[in-house]
Amino acid sequence: MAKKDKSEYIIQAVDHALDLLEQFHDDVDELGVTELSKRLKLHKNNVFRLLATLEARGYIEQNRVTENYRLGLKTLELGQTFIKQMGLLRQSRPVLEWLVKECNETAYVAILKEQSIVYLDVVETDLTVRVVPRVGSRLPAYCTAAGKVQIAYMPDEEFEAFYPVKELKPFTSHTITDRDVLKKHLKEVAEQGYAIDNEELDLGVRCVGSPIRDYTRRIIGAVSLSGPSMRFTDERMEKELIPHVKQAAEEISMKLGYHK
Repeated sequence: MAKKDKSEYIIQAVDHALDLLEQFHDDVDELGVTELSKRLKLHKNNVFRLLATLEARGYIEQNRVTENYRLGLKTLELGQTFIKQMGLLRQSRPVLEWLVKECNETAYVAILKEQSIVYLDVVETDLTVRVVPRVGSRLPAYCTAAGKVQIAYMPDEEFEAFYPVKELKPFTSHTITDRDVLKKHLKEVAEQGYAIDNEELDLGVRCVGSPIRDYTRRIIGAVSLSGPSMRFTDERMEKELIPHVKQAAEEISMKLGYHK
């Protein structure tokens, strides 16, 4: 007998419940039954039953003032368990701490998720002026150092499928919005082994990132340093920050079994 496709085993109620949970992302922190019904294209009664089930298990909670719903603590616990179980996080934490000790700037480790990067861990600088940590949030890959250094090694076909539109959304006047210009820029990134975010996502903020590879030589993440542009001068980048970030990424890669 022919083996069944896994899609034939999908349980619709579970599928709907996961769709519901995924509506809470980015700046969407609370939603009501009516809005969820529209988004999911489900009857309000079905949405209410899904919410009641998820609320009973702690994955959803209701704001008693607004009567809207938001993610519950159980989702945080599940996410933290995932992070703790990742070998990348276990191996990178001490290296991030070393990086901050050497440079006294905020250090991150990030992974590529679809067209975005997700910061999994951060070690902050003790300086008063610093970049606000964004652990768990999704940021566009094409205008962040940690993102650019991961998409830079994609084959041309994969890159164009990744970004099917020629014009990309600008976040600042420094954002590279032309796909072909970005493609040319990423070739330089791949050659040098690091990427710089020159106020491309946030004005006044510069970052430098370098790729993390595992034992298969595959890029699985990136290390980056972020800070105010006034401290991330070209001279300091060249002499101190870039070499340290590249060293940190190489050390984590070696811990994960990578060899040149």
